[in-house]
Amino acid sequence: MSTLRIRPVNTGFVTMIPKQYLYHHSVVKFYPEASDHEEEYPVFTYLVEGGEKLLLVDTGMAWTDRASQYHHPGSYQPEGMSIVEQLAKLGYRPEDVGIVVFTHLHWDHCFYMEKFTNAKFYVHEAEYRFAMDPIPLYYKSYEAPQLGITRPFEGLAFHLTHDGDEIMPGVRVFDTPGHSVGHQAVEVDTADGTYICCGDAVFIMDNLKPVPEMHYDITPPNRFSDIIACWQSIRRIRDRAESPDKILTTHDRDMLRRAEEEPVIGLGGKGGE
Repeated sequence: MSTLRIRPVNTGFVTMIPKQYLYHHSVVKFYPEASDHEEEYPVFTYLVEGGEKLLLVDTGMAWTDRASQYHHPGSYQPEGMSIVEQLAKLGYRPEDVGIVVFTHLHWDHCFYMEKFTNAKFYVHEAEYRFAMDPIPLYYKSYEAPQLGITRPFEGLAFHLTHDGDEIMPGVRVFDTPGHSVGHQAVEVDTADGTYICCGDAVFIMDNLKPVPEMHYDITPPNRFSDIIACWQSIRRIRDRAESPDKILTTHDRDMLRRAEEEPVIGLGGKGGE
């Protein structure tokens, strides 16, 4: 039985307009409750304990000034919520983390990397190649040098991954492109089954719902690099998951409630301290 367990860790709040970002324009009429105003969404990372090494899935978002000025206006990181401060609350230092696996390298998933001085960084090869030389449309997402700022991963070495690679016993990656060129999800085996840290391949759980009126078997988002790949990746996560509760999102606000009720996931029942 696996000894791995997962701690959801929120690193701040990013602003998004649901009708412009989380729901494709073709389906918004079927989600009348979706807002057309800026709303706050969390930015979760996932700490995996109990393995050969302490492992982190993504390092989360930037401090408030950086997040709001260069990315989504109004995004913020409250005091005490950077990944460094959140780890400290759990009794860890960044130096204790041996592995960081990135779902992708957009700005809200990879800040404070320089603090993880003992970690090996893993990212999909296609994501790394594109992040190092994105088209201008994605300069802000990857904080390209053309903006006159230093990207979080500047000068750092990565281990490049591919579909199905095992990162350590009980932890694997699989390809879920579409939101970004080389997006990947991270599977974690626990005593309670296998969980999928899905990054931004599934923004919110509504993205897994069918829209029968449109003959859609999922609800596509409106933010993607490739809508066909995005659609197929949502399907892949849905079909691969043992149950919906085994899908761990980055931005779904329901994760705030779940993290409160279940601060440790994968213990073979309801998580807790």
